[in-house]
Amino acid sequence: MDGSHRRAGTLLGTVGTALVVAGPVMLLRGRSGRNEIRTELAAQKITFPDHGLPDELAAYTGRRVETGPEAHAYAQFIKGNLAKATGGRAYAEITAELHAAGGDDEKLAKMRQTAFMAQSLRASLMSAYQAWHLTTLVSGLGVALTGLGAAMVATADALSARSSNRS
Repeated sequence: MDGSHRRAGTLLGTVGTALVVAGPVMLLRGRSGRNEIRTELAAQKITFPDHGLPDELAAYTGRRVETGPEAHAYAQFIKGNLAKATGGRAYAEITAELHAAGGDDEKLAKMRQTAFMAQSLRASLMSAYQAWHLTTLVSGLGVALTGLGAAMVATADALSARSSNRS
């Protein structure tokens, strides 16, 4: 029994130490990822308009897009404007209409270009929003792994003390 406690303690201590080291690394990577997202969004200099926002986005009036939630809100703003500009049609639908018209309809061609640009910007903003969530997940896992590692090291120490007291 004594040898199995010692082996279990060694294993717990080793894994716990690895987690105590990995946790802060993940926390730092999460924070640096979030800072990179902020820097990249700020460099785009996207600002919500001072007027004309839908009621659900009114809190963002005049604000710059610098965080994941702000990127998501601006993507929603683009979605609403795009729906108005295209009559609710997607890029693929407009493209199909343009092809059906023989490709010569200038109004449809401009609408398709508008849809493409708006959907591309919206996709980029949604990617920033998703990356923001990933940084939250990585940081949270870093904290959890650090705590779990510390608990495992403490358990290993307790097992080691228990084995020493039995000798």
